[in-house]
Amino acid sequence: MGSGKSIMSIAYYYLVNGGSVSSLTGGEYVYLPKEPMDLYIITTALKRNKHEWDTELAPFLLTTNEEKKVYDHTVVVDSWNNIAKYRKVSNAFFIFDEQRVVGRGKWVDCFLEIVKSNRWILLSATPGDNWGDYVPLFIANGFYRNHTEFSREHEVYARYCKFPKVERWINTKQLEYYRDLILVDVNFSRTTHSIHNDIRVNFDGVAYKELYRNRFDPWLKKPIQNASGLCYCLRKLVNTDPSRATAILELCEKHPKVIIYYNFDYELEILRNLVFLPGTQVAEWNGHKHDLIPVEAERWVYLVQYSAGSEGWNCIETDTMIFYSQNYSYRTMTQAEGRINRMNTPYLDLYYYHLVSSSAIDIAIGRALKRKKTFNERRFIKWD
Repeated sequence: MGSGKSIMSIAYYYLVNGGSVSSLTGGEYVYLPKEPMDLYIITTALKRNKHEWDTELAPFLLTTNEEKKVYDHTVVVDSWNNIAKYRKVSNAFFIFDEQRVVGRGKWVDCFLEIVKSNRWILLSATPGDNWGDYVPLFIANGFYRNHTEFSREHEVYARYCKFPKVERWINTKQLEYYRDLILVDVNFSRTTHSIHNDIRVNFDGVAYKELYRNRFDPWLKKPIQNASGLCYCLRKLVNTDPSRATAILELCEKHPKVIIYYNFDYELEILRNLVFLPGTQVAEWNGHKHDLIPVEAERWVYLVQYSAGSEGWNCIETDTMIFYSQNYSYRTMTQAEGRINRMNTPYLDLYYYHLVSSSAIDIAIGRALKRKKTFNERRFIKWD
């Protein structure tokens, strides 16, 4: 993350269409010898709306503006939500920004149809949590005809499970070989130093044990039905402890510009009700609000929900990020950290604060993340 994947992908497109290597290494710009292929960039809605790709296109004299274009071709920047509009396009070059082709569904179907008749590249610093995430890319590269063939050769499903669940993967040497064929190593030296600090917060141990033993939801006043429901309640009990709010205020006094990541709506309500220092501007990015970072303010707090804002944007206006609670996914956590760890950041030291308690569920989530794994609720609870 933060390695300059976007501009590298444009440079690759430039070379594919006859551009000069010397132009990329500081020489005078060499015009393409022939009209280049049409270029379609499928990205996040936020990056499309902020016109971030226009900045990357400019050094190559490429633009989405029909009136200012140098070459007689089409350049389109659109969001993944509109990918179906381009499934019939052929003989063009596609840049797919961020990994959105996981599993099955409309986006995957459109992606697989597009790559059959176009050149393409996919940009992602974290392309997969498990082998299942690579299936659409393996199919797109011709390693397998479809999901069924991949499943037959590599997936072993749990025998006694109410829903299809992959228990283990087989023939993984072959999968590692295919993965190494399609991944591109980007070797660059970071000038930044990531400093991670665990901030210890409290929790009600007596209430925690009672909740775990009785499995009764104290908020909805009804029995908890499954492992997921119990984990949610345990986390709510732990994450609503007043010590977390106190820790947030103390950190925001120390750091004037802060990005805070959270998981749940009840966490957002806690953060909204905090009384920050006078003059602090508070903005949000989640499923309901899409505020821009108030970079003009001397002090600001940016509240970001993991699912809505762990990727697809960046900020070089701050060196501080706080994780109010941990996310289950190592990939999501890594993507979130990368929002401020960019090549063009003016900061050398980047500070990441993780609010964690000594509760069993916080410890288990942290242990999974350190192993670069996704936290499994059913294994943690061992539901009867």
